[in-house]
Amino acid sequence: HRAAPQAALIARLNPVIRGWCNYFNSVVSKETYSSLDNYLWELTWHWANRRHPNKSGKWVANRYWRPKADRKWNFAANDKVELAQHSETEIIRHIKVKSTASPYDGNTVYWGKRLRKSPDISTRVIKLLKLQKGICTHCNSPFKVGDKWEVDHKIPLSKKGKDGYCNLQLLHDYCHDSKSAHDGSRCRTHDKSGITEEPDEAKVSCPVLKTSRSGDGLA
Repeated sequence: HRAAPQAALIARLNPVIRGWCNYFNSVVSKETYSSLDNYLWELTWHWANRRHPNKSGKWVANRYWRPKADRKWNFAANDKVELAQHSETEIIRHIKVKSTASPYDGNTVYWGKRLRKSPDISTRVIKLLKLQKGICTHCNSPFKVGDKWEVDHKIPLSKKGKDGYCNLQLLHDYCHDSKSAHDGSRCRTHDKSGITEEPDEAKVSCPVLKTSRSGDGLA
């Protein structure tokens, strides 16, 4: 990519950077990420200078780097196309499964927070459990083994609420009853997994995340 436009170089590098960082984001990688950012800066600096041998370093820097509030040396073609940084990757520690835990022990709360898919829990409920960190957003109490929960629209569909994750929350069944008494959305149906959900009305797209027609996953 010596002769390629800056935007093409960034488009080629970003998937590699993000993929590599995501693979190692569960271990101690911050120092390595920082070292790689420095190394990548050297490579891009040589790349830029090679293209303009008769220009000054200041001219090259102004041409290919755009300062941001949190970073001066931001290799970017424009405000929307910029080189990914290794150090921006969030480190997420891997948590071992509890010694006595089993997918067959009926602890749907625990496994719903850990798994991406489960035959006993819908994809939508698993997603909400993770987003809410296993806590009911109405009473701020954690879900426990044996609790019954319901998927709720923060703004009811009858009031033009959207059927996307930005407008969904997981509540205890009694919390949902209390909330519904105030917003007028008492009517709801049960899905095949036994989890109570509101009626599957016409789907409305969400500006952040969208669900499929069935509401069981991302579109």
